Amino acid sequence: MAKQSPAKTKKLAAEAKRAGAAHRAEKQAKKVSAQTNSDEVLDAYAAVDGHWREIGLTPPTRRALIDDGLFQLSDLRKTSLAALKELDGMGPNAIRVLIAEMKKADLSFRK
Repeated sequence: MAKQSPAKTKKLAAEAKRAGAAHRAEKQAKKVSAQTNSDEVLDAYAAVDGHWREIGLTPPTRRALIDDGLFQLSDLRKTSLAALKELDGMGPNAIRVLIAEMKKADLSFRK
């Protein structure tokens, strides 16, 4: 096999560096885009989770309730306790808080 010339080696190294720089720039652009999109999504949740925030629920719990179409305490009458426990992001503490708040408001879950 013939030995590569120094000029050819230098040219290949420069091409590899440019390709790597382009890849890193593309990766960074995707990362910035993803952060911007996630900020927009979080702003959308913040616009409708005020009631859940007042109760003291954690962000994953608030997002789970909003994704399920439950925006206020009175909306919980539409769902059963078992269905509520199955929501992703709904922990035991959140269930306790919601049950206590519903008792205060004299509301009950669907059977």
